[in-house]
Amino acid sequence: MTFFSQLLEFLGNHWFLFVVLAVIVGLLIHNLIVGNQGSVTPLQAVAMMNQQEAVVLDVRPAADYAKGHILGAINLPMNGFSKQLATLQKYREKPLIVSCRSGAQSSMACGQLRKAGFTAVFNLQGGVLAWESAGQPLSKKKS
Repeated sequence: MTFFSQLLEFLGNHWFLFVVLAVIVGLLIHNLIVGNQGSVTPLQAVAMMNQQEAVVLDVRPAADYAKGHILGAINLPMNGFSKQLATLQKYREKPLIVSCRSGAQSSMACGQLRKAGFTAVFNLQGGVLAWESAGQPLSKKKS
């Protein structure tokens, strides 16, 4: 028996495992290619803030925002986010960088902003935790 015939026999006997493997590999490739579109690292966010006048939107609760936030960030907590989208209309032409504690809630906020017609919306990967880990400063001053 040749290697090819053994492989075909193995595939025939264990086809389900190969289907699962193909799906997992496909999802990994998709995540690598498409997964990070619309998100920025803390250093990319700093560059956007400096070069493109990007606006930072912090969707954490007001108490967390008061403990420390990215300098110049606008606080718009998630609990009333969709009702307050109109307040962001003046920033429609600027890139929006959305942040939260770890990046999960801000990802949902990015989706809502895109549905509302905002085109340049970016999620801060890892949120404020990643911002601090990258050595970037936080402010306690009210913006």
